[in-house]
Amino acid sequence: MVLQAEQGQIQIHTENIFPIIKKAVYSGHEVFLRELVSNGVDAISKRRMAAMAGDCSEGSEGRISIRIDREANTLTISDNGIGMTADEVKRYINQVAFSSAEDFLEKYKSEDDAIIGHFGLGFYSSFMVAKQVELVTLSAREGSEAAASPAPM
Repeated sequence: MVLQAEQGQIQIHTENIFPIIKKAVYSGHEVFLRELVSNGVDAISKRRMAAMAGDCSEGSEGRISIRIDREANTLTISDNGIGMTADEVKRYINQVAFSSAEDFLEKYKSEDDAIIGHFGLGFYSSFMVAKQVELVTLSAREGSEAAASPAPM
């Protein structure tokens, strides 16, 4: 018997998969902050590694800030890491469980422990506490333009 392989794409409806991710991966609502700060730490590490390779400017000392606006009922977490292009947002954010870490580590031949996140799920922890999530990013690479994902995601 000969089996013929076919390639295809799996489609996931986010309204169905996020409850599963929440139950299976995250034990409590508070972990979202840890996950998003970890993403910022990774972005800063990636910028440092890319700068050493000459792919972007080094920038200032790594910084992560957390702002709470009680009137607007928003929480803003920002960092001065490597950022993403619009294509990277489509590739790494718009696909659930697809991390940029492996691609990045392969390109820069870095230590595996230089990047915290490897599974591509940390960003989605924000949906545990938010009805809407907006991502605004600017790649540190020369000539990049800001990219944003429309809220709600």
